[in-house]
Amino acid sequence: MATFYDFKINHQIIRAITEMGFEEATPIQSETIPTALSGKDLIGQAQTGTGKTAAFGIPLLEKIDVDSEQIQGIVLAPTRELAVQVAEELNKIGHFKGVRTLPIYGGQDIGRQIKALKKKPHVIVATPGRFMDHMRRRTIRMNGIGTVVLDEADEMLNMGFIEDIETILKEVPEERQTLLFSATMPKAIKSLAERFLTNPETIAVKATEITMPNIEQQYFEVPEKQKFDVLTRLLDVHTAELAIIFGRTKRRVDELAEALSKRGYDAEGIHGDLNQAKRDAVIRKFKAGTIEVLVATDVAARGLDISGVTHVFNFDIPQDPESYVHRIGRTGRAGKTGLAITFVTPRELGHLKTIEKMSNKKITRKPIPTFAEAIESQQQTTIDTIMRVVNEGDLSTYKGFAEQLLEEHDSVTLLSAALKLLTKEPDTTPIKLTEEAPLRVKKMRDGGGSGGGKRSGGRNFKDRDKKGGGGFRPRSGGSGGGGGNRSKEYGRKKARAK
Repeated sequence: MATFYDFKINHQIIRAITEMGFEEATPIQSETIPTALSGKDLIGQAQTGTGKTAAFGIPLLEKIDVDSEQIQGIVLAPTRELAVQVAEELNKIGHFKGVRTLPIYGGQDIGRQIKALKKKPHVIVATPGRFMDHMRRRTIRMNGIGTVVLDEADEMLNMGFIEDIETILKEVPEERQTLLFSATMPKAIKSLAERFLTNPETIAVKATEITMPNIEQQYFEVPEKQKFDVLTRLLDVHTAELAIIFGRTKRRVDELAEALSKRGYDAEGIHGDLNQAKRDAVIRKFKAGTIEVLVATDVAARGLDISGVTHVFNFDIPQDPESYVHRIGRTGRAGKTGLAITFVTPRELGHLKTIEKMSNKKITRKPIPTFAEAIESQQQTTIDTIMRVVNEGDLSTYKGFAEQLLEEHDSVTLLSAALKLLTKEPDTTPIKLTEEAPLRVKKMRDGGGSGGGKRSGGRNFKDRDKKGGGGFRPRSGGSGGGGGNRSKEYGRKKARAK
């Protein structure tokens, strides 16, 4: 495996990467970085969680002239969350070199963004709609742009952004480098690449190479009515440090988050109906560890890059194999191990087999843990905590109290009381969730998993976006409105689909 020193890049970028804790390059980085550094256009087929941000970010930042006050690179991303996270990572990688990266997205005050643009960032990471708003206002100048990155191009296709991307690419100088990254390669993305990329080199990393090595995958066959009790039992057995639970609908996410809170878990939910400030606040708390469980829909979790996620629970089985790969890829990152658990109702077992076939990985069936096993696990957690405190020492301020208590009670009784007090015993507060109908199994063509690019429901979103029209056309003389609110509009369309 290549190290970052092998790429002969700026020592300040090497220093930043080292301080971020990266040592060896991932497969997509090993293949992408040398090609991108050579100046060639490229197509990278890779999922979220493979290290693709650094794969395009390192060559992009290497080329930046920090003495220039022009915008020299743009990254287009499908969601606000992904735009923010990509910008954060690029700022970290470019920190010592002095490269300034600015995220631009809908839902944020445009006046504030215009002020930030006056500070002359070198790189812009943006959602297409808001980027076009700034093109219309002439608050972003395109003449200095030498590199364009299209991140998660298939998602931008599903969200109806392809026409916007075409409009943007037509305005960027032709003498540029274009890097396109997409988990799948549907016809519309291939067509986009043919028109706007010059002799691109294609680099593909298979899903099985991406997500599987560090992730243990299990499933539990559970009737719909028993799912929640089994979930809380598993949370107690595994004592997850940070867990993401995926629900199929926004209603499901709200009900799950509320039910988990009733049973004593620090849980909050995110979905498309929450405003951006609320979503950002929940994600910040989860990253900081002040909440232990994040409940999310697929759309809300798209592009989330949170280190330290130990468990992913598919409370509802995902609609298609690609969503499964994206979901479980939230754990098992940066060389750490993770556990992905999927609940399957008896009528959904065929759907699970489709996922296994696509990922070429056997998902292990597990028996539902007993109530006694859940209690035993919590007791062991308490014992481990006590032993850690014992080993850390510095108990002098408590020894006097301990000696007083021992004069009145025997040591076994006292320690038993301490264990009982500290142990989180399983809560059996009655909970009722609205039942979700089981998924209907769609027969997939052999070999259709990796290249088809048709997510369940994606065609409908695209068709509706086309009917909606709108978006900026630079020379049309029209109002050009609507671009900046695409993310909100997408949330409403997703709600109607559900």
